[in-house]
Amino acid sequence: MQNTLIGLAVIAIAVVYIVVIYNRLVSLRNQFKNGFAQIDVQLQRRHDLIPNLVESTKAYMAHERNTLTEVMQARNNAVSAQKEAAKDPADGSRIQKLGSAENMLTKALANFYAVAENYPELKANETVQQLMEELASTENRVAFSRQAYNDGVMTYNTYREQFPNNLISGLFAFKATEQLQLESPEARQAPKVAF
Repeated sequence: MQNTLIGLAVIAIAVVYIVVIYNRLVSLRNQFKNGFAQIDVQLQRRHDLIPNLVESTKAYMAHERNTLTEVMQARNNAVSAQKEAAKDPADGSRIQKLGSAENMLTKALANFYAVAENYPELKANETVQQLMEELASTENRVAFSRQAYNDGVMTYNTYREQFPNNLISGLFAFKATEQLQLESPEARQAPKVAF
């Protein structure tokens, strides 16, 4: 009888331990998914500002259609990658594609800003100035949101890889995910707008 009670107690402790690990994994996964939701909001704001900026500058930059087209194509690719990543923020390949698309958008915007420097009347336009300031502010918000997301992913991945958590995470299919990285050092810099 005593052996049966001891056996039941050991089984109960093991089950409680498994439940605690499982619940912690769920909590951490939801935390990084929430972090991605914050990035998603800021990226949507960024993507919504870009067409307004391009439209506001078309009259001034008539000879720079190639630059404007490049910005819009990069923006459209980033929007598409954002939507794909939002479907499953735990899918590392989608996060990597989003990082690549955002990297290309950042490069296109940097080129746009460099070309815009050659148009003094554009720099004097209040609407353009305001849009550029809002875009720069949004870039900072994206950076902060990305940092929070990456911290959440690191905590989740570390916890799921630790023993015995790795046994439980494998049993219940808690997969590793990727941090949102930018590929080039230049892309890590927020675009600078100087008027």
